[in-house]
Formats: sequence, structure tokens, C-alpha cells
Amino acid sequence: MKILIICNKSPYPPSEGGPIAMNMMVEGLLEAGHQIKILAINTNKFFTPIESIPEDYRIKTGIELHYTDLSLNPFKALYCLLTNQSFHAYRFNNKSWLDPLQNILNTDDFDIVQIETLFMAHAVPFIREKSNAKIILRAHNVEHLIWKRVWETTSNHVKKWYMNHVWKTLQDYENKMLPMFDGIIAITEKDADIFRSKNLKIPVISISFGIPSEQILNEITQQTDKPVVFHIGSMDWIPNREGIQWFVENVWPLVIEKRPDAILRLAGRNMPRQLLKLKVPGVEVPGEVADARQFILQGNVMVVPLFSGSGIRIKIIEAMALGKAIVTTSIGAEGIDYQNNENLVVANEAPAMAAAIVQLLNDANYRRFLGIKAIFLAHRNHNRQKLMFKLLEYYRQIAGPMA
Repeated sequence: MKILIICNKSPYPPSEGGPIAMNMMVEGLLEAGHQIKILAINTNKFFTPIESIPEDYRIKTGIELHYTDLSLNPFKALYCLLTNQSFHAYRFNNKSWLDPLQNILNTDDFDIVQIETLFMAHAVPFIREKSNAKIILRAHNVEHLIWKRVWETTSNHVKKWYMNHVWKTLQDYENKMLPMFDGIIAITEKDADIFRSKNLKIPVISISFGIPSEQILNEITQQTDKPVVFHIGSMDWIPNREGIQWFVENVWPLVIEKRPDAILRLAGRNMPRQLLKLKVPGVEVPGEVADARQFILQGNVMVVPLFSGSGIRIKIIEAMALGKAIVTTSIGAEGIDYQNNENLVVANEAPAMAAAIVQLLNDANYRRFLGIKAIFLAHRNHNRQKLMFKLLEYYRQIAGPMA
């Protein structure tokens, strides 16, 4: 098959959630022998110099990066507010990448055009005009649900009023754009059910995040002797930032009370200044780390305290594949086919989360048990090769057996 993948940011380097998820499919499809072309936008927030991408990757994917200014424009934001439109979606409707897209479609034929995230859905009418390819949305989240949950947990009245506008206009945009696609790939079955509930007349499937089988451990590696609790995630994502702030203020003091020798390490890109300057006993804030895998391997217990968001937490899957004990919330564990207290531990209140962490720090055998069960789940549900087979069957269902 010949597949064009349209991305809201460069899938390379795969250093945070979105690019990691996109690159997983790119690498998996290439490994399965299919032809890939990537069109991605470069933004002021996520800018990747094309020369920083390895030449081999550029050749294999034909990747094109086109700069698009997504910075906050108060006039456009006000316009969207007054016209009841989603500013989050409106700012992506930009000729800086839609014109190059038409050039690609004018010069090449594709079986499938896969659009990564709903924000790039402005491309659909252009594709229909120029191509007979089937157009598939790969939804990393249910976008409006992220902001609805932020709205639900916001106490500031002004912010709450604006968050109400954000999630409702995003929901309207979803309802308008989703029927234009030939198919939808959700990253979790829960998200797929939300899309199905809209009574769309197109096939919806869930294909989770996958890891190459050779990168999933078969046994627990040696753990550090230090009682290290850790979190890693992009800190410009509001749910991560708010969750860690809550954890530091409400959970960590309870952990230190029982284990004064415990260490909390916080890693991730765009770490807020207030966290970088944090002066709390036992807390270390390295910020962005060069090797996420090594950072995870050096910890004992991963914490993912999320109270908003959607989709799946890729860093949890990566930590499971490395045999780590994980403590998270119900929302953090969404999209993962887990058994509580077996593959990971779910705790939604501060005392319960602190107690789970202390128990894991004190009991190496329990940590090992959770780690082994996590590895088993990663092999069963998050093996990239298995997921690519499922993806290709879905492509053929959409495009026909000869594609």
C-alpha cells in the first residue's frame, strides 16, 4: 500500500506522546513493507529542523515539514469567541501546509491518507478534490473530552467560563468533521465507543499504542537500591502539569512521612519554572532527559496522577514494557486493559495513592509481581507487530483487498 500520513507535528524525534504514537505507526508500516509519505507541520512550539532528522528516515518517509504559526493571536481568539468557533481547530486552517498538501496530491497517488489528530481535518476537502484515496482519522484522544475534564476540575470562575467555551466548540467541530472521513482509528476502545455513540456511518476501530516486541522485556531487570519514585511526561500538557502539582502538594508529604529517605524525580520537556525551582524534601527535577528509557529503568515506582485527559498514556505502556510498578488514577489508566493491583495500582485519593507508593517502596516482591504482570500485559496488548496486522486488515476493509 501507498500511505500518506499528515501529522500535526513531526513524528521524529519520537520524544513525547504525540510523536511517539505517530512514529510507532510509521516504523511499523515501513517494517511491514509499505510505502510511506509524511507531511507534517512545524510550529513555534514544536519545531524540528529538517536537517536534524536522520537521512535514512528522510529517504524512507519522504518527510516534508512546513512551518505554520500556531502562536496565540488575540484577534483570532476573540473572533472565534464571538463566532462560537473552536480556536484550537481554527488556527490549523492554514495555507502554509494546505498548499504543499495539494502539490503532493497532484504528483502522487495514494491508497490511504491517514490524518493524525482531528485538528488536521481541514485537509479533508482538499484531499477529496485531488485524490481517490480513502481518508482515515487517527484520533489520539477525544479532543473535547480533555477540555471538558479540565472544565470540570477548574474552580476559577473566569477560567471555568472559558473552558466551557473551549470544550463545547471542540465538540461541535468534532461532530461536524467526523462524518467526512472514511474511517476512524481510536487509540483506545473507550474512545472508539465514544465515536460509535455518534451513530457515524463509517467503521470505527481501536488500535492501541505498540512497542516493538524486541523492546519489551521478558524478565525484570535489576532495580535501584534507592527508593526512587518518578514521573515522566510532557509538562506543557495541562493534565500532566495539574496532576503533578496536586501530587507534590497532597501525596508526596504523606510518602515522606512514612519514608523520609524516598526520592521523587520529575522529568519531562517544558518543565514549569515553579517545579524547576521546587524546594521540597526528596524532590529532584531534572526536567527534560536525553534518554527516557534509561530514566524509567533507574526508578522503582512510576506515578501518573491524572484527573483530566483522554486517550492512552504512552509513558505508562513504555514503563510496563520495562517491568515497572505503576501507581496512577482511574483516568491515567484509561485505555489500558489492566487488572487493579495486578498490572498496576489505581488510587484516586491522596491517602490511598501515598499508601500504595509506600507499600511498593517497602515490598520489593510486590514491585516485582506488578512488574512481571505489566510485562505480560505489554506483550499481549501492545506488541507493535500484532497491532500492525490489525491495522492493515482495517486498511483493506476500507480501501479494498487490492490496495
